Amino acid sequence: MNLDVPYGVARPPGGEPRCVIRLGERAVDLSALDLPVPPGTFEADALNPFLALGEQAWADVHGRLEELADPQLPGWPLDEVELVLPVAVGDYVDFYSSRFHAENVSRLFRPGDEPLLPNWRRIPVGYHGRAGTVVVSGTPVRRPTGHLGPDAFGPEPMLDYELELAFVAGTEAVFGFALMNDWSARAIQGFEYQPLGPFLGKSFATSLSAWITPAAALNRYRVDGEPQDPEPAPHLRASEPRVLDLELEALRDREVICTTNARHLYWSPEQQLAHAMSNGATIRPGDLFGSGTVSGPEPSMRACLLETQGPFLADGEEIVLRGRTPDGAIELGEVRGTVLPA
Repeated sequence: MNLDVPYGVARPPGGEPRCVIRLGERAVDLSALDLPVPPGTFEADALNPFLALGEQAWADVHGRLEELADPQLPGWPLDEVELVLPVAVGDYVDFYSSRFHAENVSRLFRPGDEPLLPNWRRIPVGYHGRAGTVVVSGTPVRRPTGHLGPDAFGPEPMLDYELELAFVAGTEAVFGFALMNDWSARAIQGFEYQPLGPFLGKSFATSLSAWITPAAALNRYRVDGEPQDPEPAPHLRASEPRVLDLELEALRDREVICTTNARHLYWSPEQQLAHAMSNGATIRPGDLFGSGTVSGPEPSMRACLLETQGPFLADGEEIVLRGRTPDGAIELGEVRGTVLPA
């Protein structure tokens, strides 16, 4: 059977976290199955040991799971387990790969100027975030407090979300994809970001789905991206199709406030990974990479509140991110987060 299942980590009743796949409404215990991996791989409390095995091992396990697929495989109903962060994130990089997002934000702060700086079309622009504050979907997010201006300090008044498509790296390859909310404190960010870029305005929380969808399951949804002009440097040149056709949406207290698509990203995940490694930097299994806000060409596709100019998030509000393939065959794991007071 065709088995496009996401991987995660779950804590069963009275037990320790272990690696699972989601099969229907069940979390299947991978440690209880006869799979072609070294002993102990799936008894771990994160997917990192599996990610370290590389692409051939991922394919071998997927093939074996297709042979074994059965609703009665050992595991638990989803509502009986606690889903935890699926990877131990060693490094976290957030990119700025949507042309529409970059142009919309630039026009807010530099009206009349060329919206894209010279580097933007030549490299995937990004920054290093804080891995220690990546949290699993469902974890409440507390409003940060910080410097809001030269003589102002207090709770963040312009709390924002960012709808992103993240990927998790294995051994120098993309293992799988997940939705991600890069929570943003816009007043703190606005005061601090010059000249070195985001810092405390981004590092207080990043929410990640509990489920990682394998890249191989999404290959058939690859599409041509928009033409890249000028042609990228040799290490960034990519064959088409380059980007993923994934329908994405954000809900604010159960009301849809954004519908967009990952096909609008200018830089592909593989180009992002190649750029991150191009200076000799090492990549470790479980490293997390965000696409940046996935905005599109229409006003309804603006995937953060900064682009729509608010209103920004109030205490008690919940943001939910969802994604799926256009045919509905694959649902990405959602991301939920509720705002707590400062």
